[in-house]
Amino acid sequence: MRAVVQRAKQSSVYVHDEAVGSIEQGVVVFAGVGQDDTEKDCSYLAEKIAGLRVFEDAEGKMNRSLLDIQGEVLCISQFTLYGDARKGRRPSFIQAAEPERATELYNLLCENLREKGIRVATGVFQAEMRVVVDNDGPVTILLDSKKQF
Repeated sequence: MRAVVQRAKQSSVYVHDEAVGSIEQGVVVFAGVGQDDTEKDCSYLAEKIAGLRVFEDAEGKMNRSLLDIQGEVLCISQFTLYGDARKGRRPSFIQAAEPERATELYNLLCENLREKGIRVATGVFQAEMRVVVDNDGPVTILLDSKKQF
C-alpha cells in the first residue's frame, strides 16, 4: 500500500462540484492499494500516518504528530500511485489492486485511522474528484508499506 501524505492547513474534495469531504488542520492522504496488499499493510500505514512527526513544536521543529495536534485526515483513493511509467509513455497500472479488493482495504485504512481517534473525511471511491489541498510548508512525504521507498 502506498500513500502520499501532505501536511495541510485545510483541504476539500469535490465530486460534480459538490463538496463531499473536508478537513481543517491535518494531512491529506492519497492512498493506493497494490495487488499483494493485506490488512497488515493498512495497519502499518495507519500507524505510520498517525505517528508521523510533520507538525512543528514550539521551537519550530517537526516533532509533533497528527495525534499530538488532534489533526484530521482527508483520505483519497488513488490507484495511479501504482502507475509504472518506466517503459513507454503510458503508465501501466497492473500492480494496482482490483477495485473490489482496493475498496475493502482503502476503507480499512480509514477505519484504522478512526480507531486511533482521528477524524477522517473521504472522497468517493472510483469517482472523478477535484481535491483542493492547502499544503502547509509544503510538506509532502511518500510512504510504502513494503518499504520500497
